[in-house]
Amino acid sequence: MLNLEKTNEEQLSQIATVNLPKTVLQKIRGGFFLVIGYLLSPLCWWNDLVFNLPIAYFFGYICSLFVPKLFMPCAIMGYWLSNIIGIILMQAGAIDVFQKQPQERNFKKELLTGLVSSTVYTLLILLLIQFKIIDTPNLVSNS
Repeated sequence: MLNLEKTNEEQLSQIATVNLPKTVLQKIRGGFFLVIGYLLSPLCWWNDLVFNLPIAYFFGYICSLFVPKLFMPCAIMGYWLSNIIGIILMQAGAIDVFQKQPQERNFKKELLTGLVSSTVYTLLILLLIQFKIIDTPNLVSNS
């Protein structure tokens, strides 16, 4: 009986040491995704000047190499995509960092959830601006 208990303890300790680096690396990766996602997301108040606008400009520039009139529409699309990618990265990172039990992940479901939540967030902000609950800064004024 003592040998059986000792064998089970050895097996459990081997399993724990095998799973430990994976969970630690998973949490580090999740933390990295969480930070990068936060920096790209609209939740960070200073990210536009440093991250999103240069990404949007680059995206618009690449598109304008093919069709010059596409610079502004593609820059707007690049800005929107960088914000959505930030929210999706935050979501993926939060799952890695805060999930207690390692579970099998469904990438399509996570991507769909991220896109839906990002779109709902964007629509909410647009509605708040439309109904003048929040105001946008007037960067170009006639006066």
